[in-house]
This record gives sequence, structure tokens and C-alpha cells, in this order.
Amino acid sequence: MFGGANRNRRGSRPSFAWVGLLLMAVSFFWLQLSNRVSRPQADMQPMPAEGPFALVVLDPGHGGKDSGTIMSGMSEKDLTLDVARRVERLLQNQGLNTLLTRTGDTYVSLAERAAIANAQRKCVFISIHFDAAKPTATGVETYYASHQVSWLPFLQLASLDALNTESQSLASMIQEALAAHTQAVNRGTSRQQFFVITNTRHPAVLVEGGFLTNTEDMNKLGTDEYREQIAAAISDGVARYREGLQQQQTPLVFDLPGNK
Repeated sequence: MFGGANRNRRGSRPSFAWVGLLLMAVSFFWLQLSNRVSRPQADMQPMPAEGPFALVVLDPGHGGKDSGTIMSGMSEKDLTLDVARRVERLLQNQGLNTLLTRTGDTYVSLAERAAIANAQRKCVFISIHFDAAKPTATGVETYYASHQVSWLPFLQLASLDALNTESQSLASMIQEALAAHTQAVNRGTSRQQFFVITNTRHPAVLVEGGFLTNTEDMNKLGTDEYREQIAAAISDGVARYREGLQQQQTPLVFDLPGNK
């Protein structure tokens, strides 16, 4: 009886090995496919080497068949793309490169959006949205993931705590700028495991620029001036975050006896 059990265990080992090899092969294929999703766009923009990062991936929420919230003829997918383009212009004026996960009214899956960011060597990721809730809800809010993961189709690896700290810092600086520029109700920063910011391996945040279900918010979002204020706030928040990283990289100067 025991001999038969041993033979069964030995016979099962090759099966487990083949399953493992198959998972590795599928994961490798998926990673290669993910890289091809973003490589043609990213290669179009030369990346300067100086600074902690030189690329900002902007993610206009929704698009194509996914309209997001629609209120009084105003569509979230159109607002997010409009604001993303404004942020793009402002960041480029600062000398930063930008990459949009969509440049028109097209549908891009959540996995594809994360893959576009993950294909970059060094960047920050900002997803832009507008909220919907009860009519009295108003204001601006910025989310970051309580933990970020490096993931494969079938395997979830260890959390990246350092990146989460950076994401929290980026969210705080963008939120502070949003409240200052727009004078909207400051709803602060919050932890939330939204797919695109959880599954991005770079510092990542999701901005909610107002409530389309609130009449006052919606009226302001219908103006170019207010959308420009939101874009300026996001741009300023990124600039402050980048300056903070540059200061951390600056070597400290000590007064040594021989220097006096």
C-alpha cells in the first residue's frame, strides 16, 4: 500500500513541473504583450535622464463604450480627457514628458492602463475621474492605494511598501494644490484599492475632481476656467512632489575642520 502511494507521488511530480512551466510561459507572454501595448507611444517621446523621474502617465478615466457618469448631457469620459490634455500641456511646459493612456474617445481596459504605466522605467501615474453620489456631496479628493502589488496573471507577489509611501506623498501634494486652486470643499486624501493604482508599480494616485451629481460642482466643471484650475493644481502637485524628491537626492554638505 505504501509503495503504491510513493509511486503515485513520484508520478505526480512531472505533472506539477509541467503546470509550473506553463504558468511561467503564459506570464512571460502576457508581460511581453503588455509592453507592446505602450511601447509605440512611449518611444515617440525622448526621456531626459536628469531628476527622479521625467515621465508622467496621465490616465483619463473611462472612454469609448464606458462613458462614466452622465449628467445633463455632460459625460465624465469627455471631462477626464479634457483635463488630462490640459495637465499634459502644463507638465510639458515644465520640461516633463507625458504619456496618455488614451488620446481620444476609445475604450482602454483597466489592465491595459496599468500595463502602460508598468512598461515605463521610471514615472508617476495619475488617473483622472469625476465622482457621483447623493446630490449634497461636493468637493475634491485624491486616492492612493494602501498597498501596491507587482502582479502577474495568476500570481500576486509581495506588496511594495516603499512605493505606497511615495504614492501617499504624491496624493497629499496634489490634494493640497487642488483645494488651493479650486477653493472647492477639501475632502482630503483616502486609501482605496482601485485597480489602476493598486496594480501600478510606480507612485500612483486617482483624482476625483468634483461631483457630477452636485449642481454647483457640475456648473463649475462646465467652464474652461474651472477645468484649467484643476489641471493647474495637478501640475503644481506633481512639481512639488518632484522637487521634494530632488531635495532628498541632494548630498548634505558638512562643515569639516579642514574646510574652515
